[in-house]
Amino acid sequence: MRERGRRGLTLVAAAVALGAVTPAGAGAAPDRCGHAGLQRALDGLTGTYGMAGAAAEVDDPACGRWTGTSGLADVGTGRPMRAGERVRIGSTTKTFTATVVLQLAAEHRLALDASVAHYLPGLVRSNGYDGRKITVRELLQHTSGLPDHVAALDWDHVDRWRFRHFSAREEVAMALALPRPDRRWTYSTTNFVIAGMIIKKVTGHDPTTEITRRIIVPLGLHDTYWPGDSPHIEGPHPRGYEAGDDGRNDVTDFDMSFGGAGGALVSSLTDENRFFAALLGGRLLPPDRLAQMTTTVPADPDRLWEGARYGLGLISTPLTCGGRYWGHGGTVPGFDTAGGIAPGGRRVQLVLNQNIDSEQAFLALHDAVRTALCEGR
Repeated sequence: MRERGRRGLTLVAAAVALGAVTPAGAGAAPDRCGHAGLQRALDGLTGTYGMAGAAAEVDDPACGRWTGTSGLADVGTGRPMRAGERVRIGSTTKTFTATVVLQLAAEHRLALDASVAHYLPGLVRSNGYDGRKITVRELLQHTSGLPDHVAALDWDHVDRWRFRHFSAREEVAMALALPRPDRRWTYSTTNFVIAGMIIKKVTGHDPTTEITRRIIVPLGLHDTYWPGDSPHIEGPHPRGYEAGDDGRNDVTDFDMSFGGAGGALVSSLTDENRFFAALLGGRLLPPDRLAQMTTTVPADPDRLWEGARYGLGLISTPLTCGGRYWGHGGTVPGFDTAGGIAPGGRRVQLVLNQNIDSEQAFLALHDAVRTALCEGR
């Protein structure tokens, strides 16, 4: 959800629990593929780049499930990182929201090429922005031309607002007060806040209710939930950190209403893998709507990464071993996540419980995703 940091990474000397590998649980297939490259990548993220902790889960139809960890879930107590705990998934929330919008389109309850103003008249109509000229499809594709309200927040003084509630209308107003972006494709959480408002207009229910009813409950995503205005993460979870001038700042507790339908979900690596397998496997959308979701435009490589293309709430990235993988990722205070699903069904999710603050670490995280999806192929 936030722009990638460029202030440089503060490396903090800490004890690092390296190379922790855990089985998937009762009945899981043993690891037969080998994930040494991914484990080295996790250790590099905590060692070379100074992240507090890193965890990954790979799920492969041929090889079963593998989890790997490195570093610490809690630097204060020395508790090691674990792969099965809940984390904030940030902008991967956008894929959930987009899926419900496409389900409603499949039910003929909304049209992707209808304007924002058709559903929310007058919402976007100031400072040169006009909702009559923006479609629902453009919201989901980040081609609406709307700026990101997240950029308007005071990130230098987070403690002044981290426990404050933001309404969707307030977030839209914050975005409309910003200058127009200078690129056609502009990543904007505001797009998905508005998409959530359209879900509510069409269904009469909050988008959190619809996403829970249509996705979370049917797929049995037991670790996935909306935190509402509670700043806490329920259940077992790592602490979340940001690098500060004097070490690490603990930002685990946060009111995620500032992200809303574009970034507030709590989930787990297992649940995320299950969600992307169901989505790309055709369990959540009919084929024609999934085809629309996976029709992409070039994304800004400075905002995402080289070769990334954006569909409707879904990112496509080339793999060195051939083909492309589909997924998303997210950055919210204390957590960076990345992952997706490759041709053949292998899927991976990674989490860092400290925000990346260098370009090199950002690229290392996404290289780790590609390593996981290509290793042994």
